[in-house]
Amino acid sequence: MTDARPQAISTPLTRAGRFLVLTVRPGGEGAVRGLLPELAGLRRAVGFRVPDRRLSCVTGIGSALWDRLFSGPRPAELHPFRELHGPRHTAPATPGDLLFHLRAERADVCFELAGQIMARLGDAVRVADDTVGFEYFDRRDLLGFADGTENPEEAEADAATLIGAEDADFAGGSYVIVQKYLHDLTAWQELGTDAQERVIGRTKLADIELPDELKPADSHVALTSLDPAPDGTEREILRANMPFGSYGDGEFGTYFIGYCRTPAVTEEMLRNMFLGHGTATHDRILDFSTAVTGGLFFVPSADLLDDPPPAAGRPEAAASTAVVPGGVPPAPGAPATDGEQAAAPPSSPADGSLGIGSLRRSPHP
Repeated sequence: MTDARPQAISTPLTRAGRFLVLTVRPGGEGAVRGLLPELAGLRRAVGFRVPDRRLSCVTGIGSALWDRLFSGPRPAELHPFRELHGPRHTAPATPGDLLFHLRAERADVCFELAGQIMARLGDAVRVADDTVGFEYFDRRDLLGFADGTENPEEAEADAATLIGAEDADFAGGSYVIVQKYLHDLTAWQELGTDAQERVIGRTKLADIELPDELKPADSHVALTSLDPAPDGTEREILRANMPFGSYGDGEFGTYFIGYCRTPAVTEEMLRNMFLGHGTATHDRILDFSTAVTGGLFFVPSADLLDDPPPAAGRPEAAASTAVVPGGVPPAPGAPATDGEQAAAPPSSPADGSLGIGSLRRSPHP
């Protein structure tokens, strides 16, 4: 498809993960540009000591930050995450300029790499969200169902996730959408297994999709399974979801992360879930799972990270703006539809820097 080296998007599922979303302070663009070419080396330095832990890092850049960092062309379909306001449920847009998706067989190496990244960025960033994921039994979510069963594999995964000739300047890149869902486990557990299976659209134990005649129109599977494109190509995404939870905070959920060569595929799935489709007014799973974050990022190729585009002339002029009623106009060629709100998420109000001074060093020249 392309000679550009992609980031480690199609890495097999691991036992541990960390989802680090940052906002970049005005004036912090230089620190970010200095970090990008260092990321591959940082991952190698941490992972070399423990090669059996399969450490990987995928970096995503938000729409507003892209214009603050780089001049010249921009990815054709990069735009802010579009809020969805359905009849019962909302998919919010929340702050996020940078995404670091860290995966490994153990949490310690994810923690170490996150610390090295934060040390180099220092006060240039705030932490908008830092979620630690874990493998739960046999690849199940906290609702008890297997997650990611229908992921494309090998060549099909590359075809589904990697940009090709349609945006040649950014071939080998991808788009990723992330959402953090909190589950009402008490209400969920009050349902019997049969009712839960109708909500999901799959059997709970065997993980088999229900036949069409038994699968409700508002089941999760029904609303996230899209018809093929006009040329017959399957419209798929690659999910790397992980459960997370804290008994101290009383929060338990699923961190959704979906990669695709075009955000339009994932966005159509989300519209079906939140706005409804056909006879379904919304995805029934949303009655038990509430989206509390939402972000869209471009995932550059590994080659582009190693050799970033030229710096923007006046990065401060394109700083992230706050979400306001009605949002902001969508990117050219990507209009928002009814129920959607294109928004550039605001910076988080509090300083989220980890302040790991002992790991700090001078930025890369």
